[in-house]
Amino acid sequence: MRSILLVATVVCSGCVTQSTFDALKAQHDETSEQLTERNKQLRMAEAKIDDLDRTGKSLEAALADEKETVADAHQRIARLMAEMASASKDKNKLQASIEEMTIAISDLEKRRAAAEARVNEFKSLLAKFKSLIDAGKLKVRIVDGRMVVVLATDILFSSGSANLSKDGKLALAEVAQVLASIEKRGFQVEGHTDNVPIATAQYPSNWELASARAINVLKAMVESGLPTGRVSAASFGDSRPSVPNDSPEGKAQNRRIEIIIVPDLSGLPGFDELQKVEKAS
Repeated sequence: MRSILLVATVVCSGCVTQSTFDALKAQHDETSEQLTERNKQLRMAEAKIDDLDRTGKSLEAALADEKETVADAHQRIARLMAEMASASKDKNKLQASIEEMTIAISDLEKRRAAAEARVNEFKSLLAKFKSLIDAGKLKVRIVDGRMVVVLATDILFSSGSANLSKDGKLALAEVAQVLASIEKRGFQVEGHTDNVPIATAQYPSNWELASARAINVLKAMVESGLPTGRVSAASFGDSRPSVPNDSPEGKAQNRRIEIIIVPDLSGLPGFDELQKVEKAS
């Protein structure tokens, strides 16, 4: 502002021409626009760093849970070994303790292997989606122990609409290709809205809007090659906000599509026993 006033003062005193003043003012305006754009890019970079930090914390929490499970298993082994020592004179009891300890060790190894597999799978998913994450088109998070691909609906749809934008269809085509490459896993597309109510003939409530958006995302990914038998759709309306709806930024985060990587339950301890019970019933 001081530079503009100075130039204006010089012009008024007859030292420079009007064209020189206009050129200087245009240069000042251009510099201001560049600074504004640079600040916008800086804020976007800071937001991306915050998202990656939250993802890292979620992964650390998952690892902490698994470490706790391993610690519990170690305690169980220690108790069994103590029981073995006290039951050394009782052959039958000793044999039972040995068998139980063997089972506990086997269970521990399975849990550790499963934990490592889940961590590696999450890292692999981050790598596959790296270009889309870097472009700000989606995020990959751990939610309630499940791997989730999060897409902001503001990128996919216009306000109050379930019709996919051109850019949204292109992004979903890339997502579908990545998901299709993940073998033996199913996916559930979940539609979420903010808490601003909608009441139109087409969408009487947020439930219908979220449902229509989830189904259209599902259809777009199927059209891009994702097998129909591996994907389903669900609507949660505004019932599961990820953050409070007390600011425009919070509402924007809650307007989202979440693609859940359905866990493979066959690797969980006790799965074989459950199948036997089911077949016997």
